[in-house]
Amino acid sequence: MTQITHLGQAARAAAAQFGEKQALVFDGEAFTFNQLDHLVEKVAAGLVAAGVDQGDVVTLYAGNSWQWIVSYYAIARAGAVINPINTMLTPDEVRFVVSDCRASAIIVSEDKAEAAASVLEDVKLAVVIGEGTETLTSFDSLIGGDSPALHDIEVDEDSLSTICYTSGTTGHPKGAMQSHKAVITNGAMTAQMQGRGPHDTVLSALPCPHVYANVVMQSMMLYGSTLILHDRFDPTTFLADITAYEATVIDGVPTMYMFLLNDSALSQANLSSLTRCYVGGQTMPVATMEQVEATFGVPLVELWGMTEIAGLGTTHPLNGKAVPGSIGVALPYCQVRVASPDAPDVALPEGEDGELQLRGPITMMGYFGNEEQTKATLLPNGWLRTGDIARIEEDGKVFIVDRLKDMIISGGFNIYPAEIERVLAMHPDVALAAVGKQDDEVKGEIAIAFVVPKQNAGPDKDAITAHCRDHLAAYKCPRDVVFVVDVPKTSTGKIMRRALGARYQPET
Repeated sequence: MTQITHLGQAARAAAAQFGEKQALVFDGEAFTFNQLDHLVEKVAAGLVAAGVDQGDVVTLYAGNSWQWIVSYYAIARAGAVINPINTMLTPDEVRFVVSDCRASAIIVSEDKAEAAASVLEDVKLAVVIGEGTETLTSFDSLIGGDSPALHDIEVDEDSLSTICYTSGTTGHPKGAMQSHKAVITNGAMTAQMQGRGPHDTVLSALPCPHVYANVVMQSMMLYGSTLILHDRFDPTTFLADITAYEATVIDGVPTMYMFLLNDSALSQANLSSLTRCYVGGQTMPVATMEQVEATFGVPLVELWGMTEIAGLGTTHPLNGKAVPGSIGVALPYCQVRVASPDAPDVALPEGEDGELQLRGPITMMGYFGNEEQTKATLLPNGWLRTGDIARIEEDGKVFIVDRLKDMIISGGFNIYPAEIERVLAMHPDVALAAVGKQDDEVKGEIAIAFVVPKQNAGPDKDAITAHCRDHLAAYKCPRDVVFVVDVPKTSTGKIMRRALGARYQPET
């Protein structure tokens, strides 16, 4: 890895080190590191010529594409601040984010131009990845224009590089501010712990705005791996590309692997090139992990991260022992601990459940324009509250129990949906399970299980209920089981547990 101090230098440094090596493949189109660097330089020059100044915020609102990756590094190359936003945001949410971070420019894909229409008058430059209009400058014109070459822009490593908004499950989303140093450090430490490098061909359909996708992208640019990027996840196409590109690494979330296991094309796929698979974004039942490892013939390694730390916070080192159900150990130069949610300054002993906290060079600078939430999340001594309930064993390995906000309180007992989902995944007829909660006059809240059956399975509600009773305390067992074709998911494939309750219609 060539030493860089800000993200604007990344493409140039990668070209100098890896040159004509293949860097990126998207929709059948391949790019070398030299070609990516050239495109980044052209787009950055076009942005500056169109009025983007150093320190301006540029919103990036588009689906996965090679243009997205070029835009990301070009914004940084221009000395501007990157604001990557989720493509699932509604027009109202887009308007809030653009206004909240005070964006001066926006880059959108054609399919998102209508959703972004209401903010076009508020920015000085709007670029569309597609055909230009009276209000939208075409992306191709930035590449093909005669903008003067850029001079090197001095950017401090501790200055603001990105503003990434949280999912906004309650109230408005919050913009986590990350320095150049934090983003680069996270990408570098992740790649080093996981042994990513020029020998790897990585297959991913993770949405580019997501922090997990960001570290995958940074490992490509910093360490020379080849990235095979999909615009969306389709299990059949995904399996075909493992074979076609001889992929060595898969990055995904639990639902992706569950769909791969249940896809009819799996039996015909050649998986011999794979060396390891990674999974993050949400807890995954151990039974399903073991099934993936047995089917794919390689380790499935868990990782954990969040928007507020620019990517990963824990994972298993390449040459270490990955314990199923554990998200690994803290990244280098970082510390983790658990503390009481009600007394966040009080650390708990090993083996006890508490709120996971992290401290190190990857934590955010704070929430943009939101001092109150910053103080609630970043403690004065540098510890960042994650909102995840976890425990840490004596060897330093971390085990996520569940999201604090997803906890179900039933009759005074704390119930964690992830624990029920792990048990449901052990049943031979279950392809995917999600547990939500429902208000109850007697218990306060009750757990409801939503189950996607395996292909050709004939699931029986009584059998699955009995299975839960065999493995869970009575108060943890779901009060009803609902069979569904799919469950609500975010753009990254995370199960939206809070959306499950609205779908529940008890039998009368």
